[in-house]
Order: sequence, then structure tokens, then C-alpha cells
Amino acid sequence: MKIQIQGGTIIDSAVGTEERKDLFIAAGRIVGIGEAPADFHAVKVIDATGLYVAPGFVDLSARLREPGFEHKATLESEMAAAMAGGVTSLVCPPDTDPVLDEPGLVEMLKFRTQKLHLAHVYPLGALTVGLKGEIITEMVELTEAGCIGFSQADNHIVDTRTLLRALQYATTYGYTVWLRPQDAYMSRGGVAASGAVASRLGLSGVPVSAETIALHTFFELMRITGARVHLWHLSSAAGVALVRAAKAEGLAVSCDVTVNHVHLTDVDIGYFDAQFRLDPPLRSQRDREAIRAGLEDGTIDAICSDHTPLDDDEKLLPFAEATPGATGLELLLSLTLKWAREANVPLVKALGRITSAPADVLKVPAGCITVGALADVCVFDANAAWRVDPLKLKSQGRNTAFLGYELPARVRVTIVGGHLAFEAR
Repeated sequence: MKIQIQGGTIIDSAVGTEERKDLFIAAGRIVGIGEAPADFHAVKVIDATGLYVAPGFVDLSARLREPGFEHKATLESEMAAAMAGGVTSLVCPPDTDPVLDEPGLVEMLKFRTQKLHLAHVYPLGALTVGLKGEIITEMVELTEAGCIGFSQADNHIVDTRTLLRALQYATTYGYTVWLRPQDAYMSRGGVAASGAVASRLGLSGVPVSAETIALHTFFELMRITGARVHLWHLSSAAGVALVRAAKAEGLAVSCDVTVNHVHLTDVDIGYFDAQFRLDPPLRSQRDREAIRAGLEDGTIDAICSDHTPLDDDEKLLPFAEATPGATGLELLLSLTLKWAREANVPLVKALGRITSAPADVLKVPAGCITVGALADVCVFDANAAWRVDPLKLKSQGRNTAFLGYELPARVRVTIVGGHLAFEAR
């Protein structure tokens, strides 16, 4: 379909530009910026006057719940949520049921998502069989099936020798290993961040040292192996400082934070509100400010939604028994812009944390608007406000700490590969 997006402000963080120009799309690609190609006749014209035209957003952590957890969400519901949130590329963790540790499972997931013609899904393969931390998977076969990297999701490899061998294997073939920096023993049984709030509420704590001990281990193994590692979901000021030092040293490391940790702290738990039960747990205001500073100076590469749709019942349990996680695909843009406004970060720089930077982490052709690039585009109204109503979310999961909040920015149009995938009514 030939599409013209007219009158909008094209914002491309990859090159730092923000210009009011028309955008022209044909045969699934961007064929013109500012001026239409010869013989271009639009089948559909989208009026973007007063709106921003950005690359489709790239989310480094979104659980789609298939296979195995269809009672929590389906590919159809979560891909619809991605489109409503302007997310055109997303990474799917391997902790499905069965685990993504065999090529056939990965191929099936890729086939099913491609049939929907919505977001580009990049599965992570399991680093060890069954995510049990014992036997390394066949990474070459999983990569050929479509895996973008390898991870234990929220599971741990307790045996550091096994982790060493996994990193050596990955380094041999140039694969990226995605690791959660959380020591299995230091975090065992914890449900909130160690500190005054957890003590006052009588909740078992997860100390900052659970993150820093894991980071020290990872960095030492990276020095030995030369591995390329992406760190999932930093949560502490000490962790940010260690990553900053590792990057200065020249280690091949990148990292992200969840959009929840950009805004929330342990104080928000209030009186045991299970919507704030997250993993990693929410930490102090000092930790949150360090995360924001890390995003501004580039220590932290990307913001992800950590989209984890859950049954309502899983959040109706007592705080310590509730399942951690929050829905986030539809909130990623709004919460990113909310941070940008609060921290006085320019829009083009803030959007880079959910477009060009995560695309660079994945090493995929996304996150930019250039002639010849795949036409993954989001048109949004930065000045519109909306209230987070659980009944209006596309995701099957209604679990988020931001229920009832009024947030900035509404997605008006999402285009994936030149296909009009979402248009707000």
C-alpha cells in the first residue's frame, strides 16, 4: 500500500533530527522524506498535522505468554497491545511452557507471529536446557531457527563454571547473552527491596548486593571470555555505577531498565499493594534518581516495558504471595515521555531509549527513519492525555501500578512493514 503521512514532525533519534516533513511509504519501505518519488500516488493519506512521526518502538522485554500460558494472554491480544502502544519490534523471553530450548518451538512461535502481520518478534533462546542452569543448549541450531540471543530469563545459573562455558560457547559464534544481575542466594525468598520500607511492612528483602555480586561475577567472566552481554533490568545506583565503570573499561556490555523503575520507588508499595510487586523489586528514591541519570548520560542503553500480563487472581493475593510483573506495552511511550518531561530531557533523546538504542542492542534494522528502511512507523500526539483504564487496555493483562493515572501521549497510527496495523478511533 502506498501511504503518505503529511504535515507531521518526523523525529529520528538515530541521527538526532526533528523536522516537519511528509513521509512516503510504498512496498513496505520508506521511499521518500519531504518530497514524493516520481509517479507516487498515495492510496491512503494520513493527516499528521500537530503530531510526531517516529520510528516504531523497540521493546527489549515483552512476554507474549505463548506457548503455554494462554490463560494469561494470547499472541493476538498482546500483539494488539503492541500495536496500540506503537511497539513494532519486541524481544520475547524464553520462559514459555515449554521453554524455548528447541528449534521447533522457536520456529513455531516465529511462524505464528508472522501470520499476524503485526510486530516483529525476536525470540531469545534458553541459555540452558529447561532453564535449569545445568546443560547448555544448542545455540547454533536455535539461532538458525530465529533466536536473537540467549537468556535464562528470571532463572539463575548457580554453577559459575556452567555460565563460563555458556559464555565461551556464545563468544565463539558471536552471540549475545542476556543476563539478569541477581544472585540466586542473596535474593532467595525476597519480595521487596531491603530497607526501611520492607522492614516496616515485615516483608523479606532483596539487598542491593544481590545485584552487585552478580554484576561482579558477570564482568569477571566477560574479561575471561570476551563475551558480549546485555544486562536485563538494572535496579540500583550501585549497579548503574558498576556498569558505567565496565563500559569505561571497554567491556562489551549493554543494559536496560524497566519503565516502572524509572518512575516508582519502594515507598509506592504503600499498604501492600500487589500491583507494585515487581522483579527486580522497586528500590529507593536514590536508586531511581541514579537510574534516571544513567539514562541521560548513556550508561543505560534502553528502557523496556518488561511486559508481563497476569491473571487478575495473581494480583489479588497478599503482597508476598502475589506474582511479580506488570503489563506495559501500551504504557511504554507515555511513561518514557513522562520521564522526559520531569527530567527536562529533549524528546529526540528520550525517544532514542525506545527506538535507536534498543535497535543497536539487537543489531536489527529498526529504530530509524531513512529512505530505503523498512516502514515501521508510529504517529503519536505528544500533547494528548489519557487515563489508564483497565477495561480499555488491549492487553489481556490488566496488572499495572499506573491504573487510574493520567499519562501523556497517545498513539494515533502504527505502521509495520508498510502495513497499517493500528489506527485510533
